[in-house]
Amino acid sequence: MRDVAFVGQGMSKFGDREDASGRELAFEAFEETMKDVDATRDDIDSMVTAFGVDETNHSAQPSSEVVTYLGLNPKADFRTEAACASGSAAVRSGYMTIASGLADVVLVMGVEKLNEFPTSHTTEVFGKAGDTIWEYPYGTTFPGYYAMMATAHMSKYGTTREQLSEVAVKNHKYATMNKYAHMQKEITLKDAVSANPVAHPLNLYDCSLITDGAASVLLASEEKAKEMTDTPVWITGLGGGTSSSTQFKRSDNTSIRGARVAAEKAYEMSSKSPEDIDVATVHDCFTIAEIIAYEDLGFCEKGKGGELVEEGETYADGKFPVNLDGGLKAKGHPIGATGVSMSVEIAKQLGGEAGDRQADGAEIGLTHNVGGNGQHVFVHIYERG
Repeated sequence: MRDVAFVGQGMSKFGDREDASGRELAFEAFEETMKDVDATRDDIDSMVTAFGVDETNHSAQPSSEVVTYLGLNPKADFRTEAACASGSAAVRSGYMTIASGLADVVLVMGVEKLNEFPTSHTTEVFGKAGDTIWEYPYGTTFPGYYAMMATAHMSKYGTTREQLSEVAVKNHKYATMNKYAHMQKEITLKDAVSANPVAHPLNLYDCSLITDGAASVLLASEEKAKEMTDTPVWITGLGGGTSSSTQFKRSDNTSIRGARVAAEKAYEMSSKSPEDIDVATVHDCFTIAEIIAYEDLGFCEKGKGGELVEEGETYADGKFPVNLDGGLKAKGHPIGATGVSMSVEIAKQLGGEAGDRQADGAEIGLTHNVGGNGQHVFVHIYERG
């Protein structure tokens, strides 16, 4: 197994991007990824592309359109799909392609256009990521799934409405410092607590955004990385896990089993522990998801996630800085691009390039990406070169 590093990373502007097609968003991310790297298209051996939702991309082969638009034919490419974790599945696949010796340099791209249809239609499409025999036909939605998790967590551990809202307040704060974020708007705790209901106990400010966007990273073997950049970021731990496709079969709705398994594997591979993590991006599709992520990753005891954010420990100057890019909550959640954009953020943080939202002295980072309501989970650990 060869060592693998990030040598370049970039994103498009996230948002309601009526001005660009999916392939054009991909080009925005690609152009930024390559601008500070001593490499050209000719140096790229292979590509992995993440798309999460066929219905909104109007194509059965959206990745092939991206490869062509980027001018990368006839290089090898394949698509990954793991619902909301498709991007992290692509990063994992790119890592494996290089580590195995099949390629030296791989472009990993995540893209999604989610604003092609009304919100009601998109919500219905997302519902199909749940069990399509026992849940989706009876009207389950993703706000509904996570509302069940929030209710269970509040009942078992005493997590409060205000603690959920603290996640939103934090992530909106940092989104105002991120020029790529979809919603660059600070909110108060009062705003977040009193917003219109979506699925009790979740309200408008507990829910992530329906977003268009693209993100990409250039991965390279150790030999190639040293030729292409002076500031590589190494992938040192990868963990994956799964949970039951049907939520009603899970024994505990206050935790995601696949996330705990993925974290354990990533920590073991990297020889790191939760206390070693300097900065993290976690899957906050809903505010309760971020609180549960704190606990599943070992940043605090089970049931103490609400207290962790309430006490400021997940802000930039806290013990475990989390989602300093605004998270899915405010940066946005373009399904296929989300996991890749998490990696982009960690690479920037470890390179000291995050500006006003920089976590001081960050040397070790972590990404946590959940597909669906826990069916697929990937946790990656990164270290500054």
